[in-house]
Amino acid sequence: MGIPVWLERGTSASADVRQEPPAETATVNTVSTMDWASLRTAVSACELCALSETRKQTVFGVGDAHAKILIVGEAPGASEDRQGEPFVGPAGQLLNAMLNAIGLRREQVYITNILKCRPPSNRDPLPAEMTCCEPYLLRQIALLEPTVILAAGRIAAQTLLRSTKPISRLRGELHQHVDTGVPVVATYHPAYLLRSPGEKRKAWQDLKMLRRLVQA
Repeated sequence: MGIPVWLERGTSASADVRQEPPAETATVNTVSTMDWASLRTAVSACELCALSETRKQTVFGVGDAHAKILIVGEAPGASEDRQGEPFVGPAGQLLNAMLNAIGLRREQVYITNILKCRPPSNRDPLPAEMTCCEPYLLRQIALLEPTVILAAGRIAAQTLLRSTKPISRLRGELHQHVDTGVPVVATYHPAYLLRSPGEKRKAWQDLKMLRRLVQA
């Protein structure tokens, strides 16, 4: 197979957190039994951390609820916060091109983030924020039952794998999600690839691994 077009294009592109979320255990237990509609409603009303005070809206996820591939990013950015959909704007366009390169459309996968609310100024998610959102992501994985998870970027990969290794060491090999055992392929975040187009060829290798797992 030839080199996909997206590889050749070198396109350039502190909030307080409640350390003890209210009723965290009850929330985890309740979330674990929710269907898609109830889960979306719970996320939209979530106030477990201070990000609820600065968001425009929550960003739940988008795509096929029966997809084989789950793509997990880090957190919503400004465009996602405005539109309520993950991976929009230039990074989303690149992600679409990356999927097209392995014969997939955006509508054929499911896309979400570790966090469901945008951190102010796009800072890294804080540990307490990720703890608050974790039950939502776990329930999304349970409902979806994906064949493979694509972890897009350092924070998504480190969180799913409970690892402190840099993304450069996590990508290129197959892992398992620590909580569910679902295979995980780690790769660079599309936003990073826009800033560092020289890394696109490595991301292409990760995508080909992803395709092999889905086709197996």
